[in-house]
Amino acid sequence: MRRDLFTREHEEFRDLVRTFVAREVTPNLERWEEHGAADRSVWLRAGEHGLLGLDVDPEYGGAGVADYRYHAVLGEEFAKAGAHAPALSLHNEICGLYLRAHTTEEQRRRWLPGFCSGELVTAVAISEPDAGSDLRRIRTRAVRDGDRYVLNGQKTFVSNGATADLVLVVARTGERPSDAGVFVVEPTRVGVTRGRALDKIGMRALDTVELFLSDVEIPVENLLGREDRAYAYLIRTLRQERVMLAVSALTTAERLFEETLTYCGKREVFGRPIGRHQYNRFLLAELRTALTVARAFTDRCVAEHDAGRLTSEEAAMAKWWNTELCQRVVDRCVQLHGGYGVMREFPVARAFVDTRVQTIYGGTTEIMKELIGQSLL
Repeated sequence: MRRDLFTREHEEFRDLVRTFVAREVTPNLERWEEHGAADRSVWLRAGEHGLLGLDVDPEYGGAGVADYRYHAVLGEEFAKAGAHAPALSLHNEICGLYLRAHTTEEQRRRWLPGFCSGELVTAVAISEPDAGSDLRRIRTRAVRDGDRYVLNGQKTFVSNGATADLVLVVARTGERPSDAGVFVVEPTRVGVTRGRALDKIGMRALDTVELFLSDVEIPVENLLGREDRAYAYLIRTLRQERVMLAVSALTTAERLFEETLTYCGKREVFGRPIGRHQYNRFLLAELRTALTVARAFTDRCVAEHDAGRLTSEEAAMAKWWNTELCQRVVDRCVQLHGGYGVMREFPVARAFVDTRVQTIYGGTTEIMKELIGQSLL
């Protein structure tokens, strides 16, 4: 079916992103995976190409385009390339939303120009060893002491963590479960320790670390918004994050299906291509149908989010459905590749481990179902 989500301007932007990925990302992916992080210089190149701060006001160095579909294009092109680093979408869509919506004029002037140029890479630190999807179990604390806050705690699964110049840390500020704030912490401050690079099974080019905070002093000017509003801010941010993950998961599944379809037309078993065997034909038909239906819903979700109408429950539906669908598609594509499906030189093998975490981060599938279920009763 013809997609009517994007305009000519969006497709021109897609060409720019595709060129950037082909020149700056794809040739370096294997080396980045071995190293465990993307080159710091690629962030500056992304800034030069106008891929950072898409919706940031030009006064601060951004493109000033308040159209979420540009974010979707960026996410789709990285997913088509199988590239999870550099995590431009995390920087733009998650950290960028905090820095646009909850900053003062002074904070915007201090941080946004570097955010847009790639000189200030951002990360968000929410999860803790004992607090993942259940955010109210967070133990990291921020205590006000005159004109400063003192932070203590531990964060984990911090993506962009080894590269970041600014980390948005969610910390408790009171005794009530809802008392929490978002604080901007520079990793160079005394008391901040970046832990080991976490040894993930997939997405190995995306630097992910632990973060330890021991009596870290930051000025009160590093608080975003109000110190008791973190969870309200998180709800809005998580809605966009789940749309972002849904877009990436579905695009990845579509890419791998097309590659597998080509393989099934060439690889022969018992004298004919494996795609000509009835069982495999039926399987391919099932996957194509599931992807086509999911594409219609996902494009509608992107359009609704751009218009400010998408609900948290609808975002949860898209995230749950697409990430689980991606798992099913990848699993079946590995099977159709036979022995070659577990060889890392084949994209489907890398995707098998890279995509597994999609049903976990941004809220597990089970949490998505719980959110949807609660909205029904």
